[in-house]
Amino acid sequence: MEHAEAALALIPRPLRCVRLPGTFAIAEGTPIYTADVSADALMRAVLAELAPPIEAGDSSIRLMHEPILAGQVEAYRLTIQPSGIVVEATGTPGLLHAIQRIRQLLLDGPELPCCVIEDGPRFSWRGAHVDVARHMPPMLWLHRFIDLIALHGYNSLHLHLTDDQGWRMPIDRYPLLTEIGGWRARTMLRPARDGSPEVFEEERYGGSYTKAELRGLVEFAASRGVGVVPEIEMPGHATAAIAAYPELGNTGAKVEVSGSWAIHDGILNVDDGTLRFMQQVLEEVLDVFPSPFIHIGGDEVPTTQWRESETARARVRSEGLRDESQLYGWFLRRMAGWLRAQDRSTMVWDEALAAKLPADSTGIMAWRGEDAGRAAAGNSHPTVMAPRQFTYFDYYQSRDREREPLAIGGHLPLERVNAFEPLSPAMPVANQRHILGTQFQLWSEYLRTTEAVEYMAFPRACALAEVAWSPPAAKDFADFRRRLAVHLKRLDRLGVNYRPLGASE
Repeated sequence: MEHAEAALALIPRPLRCVRLPGTFAIAEGTPIYTADVSADALMRAVLAELAPPIEAGDSSIRLMHEPILAGQVEAYRLTIQPSGIVVEATGTPGLLHAIQRIRQLLLDGPELPCCVIEDGPRFSWRGAHVDVARHMPPMLWLHRFIDLIALHGYNSLHLHLTDDQGWRMPIDRYPLLTEIGGWRARTMLRPARDGSPEVFEEERYGGSYTKAELRGLVEFAASRGVGVVPEIEMPGHATAAIAAYPELGNTGAKVEVSGSWAIHDGILNVDDGTLRFMQQVLEEVLDVFPSPFIHIGGDEVPTTQWRESETARARVRSEGLRDESQLYGWFLRRMAGWLRAQDRSTMVWDEALAAKLPADSTGIMAWRGEDAGRAAAGNSHPTVMAPRQFTYFDYYQSRDREREPLAIGGHLPLERVNAFEPLSPAMPVANQRHILGTQFQLWSEYLRTTEAVEYMAFPRACALAEVAWSPPAAKDFADFRRRLAVHLKRLDRLGVNYRPLGASE
């Protein structure tokens, strides 16, 4: 680590950073020269947000497409001199990343240190997952969150739109999914513990985004170099959908949108009509989200209702399956095949490894542990390493739980996040090419406010950003903490409700 690089306190740590003599005073009126429309718009937005209203001199900002690192579309070279700024990047993503580096430095003040930064990310997937089904943040905050993760080099927002506790995307063909499935009668505030029963808030909770809002989110994310991956859960975590359309279930019984956080037995049935229902839902999802990957869940699917259903047993016989447990793979294969016919790839949680989905069009998010990720990569699946032990940011940040907000459980301090290595030594080198990257998860059972989400996300998102972006060879937690102490002042300026350093872990 060069001392000059440490002085700039950039997060994530760039590949190479050399401090040069002098500074460059940036102004709101500094002219921008570029043929890249996206980079021009972002640079102007950054200047309008942060540059002081002083008169611009003869300096300029030039944003140019130039090959930097072979095969690296996100690579860039940023040169800051007293005469101005020059950014050379392989493509638009690289220009946007360079502008975020400029933005970090601008958050320190208008006098930018002269330097040369040559940079590019380690992994192509650097993701943030937000659960909007349990608690639904305002759309304006989702824009803010995208802005924050883009500042740290993330390029994917995984939006968990449906679950047992709520359905947040309107489907024109099936309006009851939001009219009924989007609302629950009560919400669990505390689980049963220490002999005390569960505590609920007996108030109606819910809502949904509009398609126009979701399209606007996708457009805004793209302007920040971030793709939005939608998730529609199936065949489990489907209580909200079954509450809206009981014929989707296995018993025909009327159910309510759940207000508790346990795994639910209610899963989708295996009728042709239900498969077509979900495909029609996805047709509207594809119309809003251009993401190459569409997430269909596939996690935590109890098969009790299938075992008790004569219709499910008939499907087992007609498809030549061994028993009802094999309906899980049959269901996911049907949906993944349909998505493939629409020229989209399927993303699923790692339980779906048992479904034997085609590796060339199915990505796996490995959440249950690193072994699941190694197994997915070993079977040639594009794999996102998201093991809960390192990436579940709804876990406690301290062992002293009484001093922390209520969390789902677990313990994940900042240092442990920073220590995560997506390419573990136990993974054969030949399989490592299937690792797309990593992603943190913010499950929102107990994240009732946006302030709570930010407290759980930051500064741990800073630590995982470095895991996802920077080379691991020079990893040094003490150095990261020194840079983070400076970087948190930038988050102060942005009004982020992060967890302070120095608190007990």
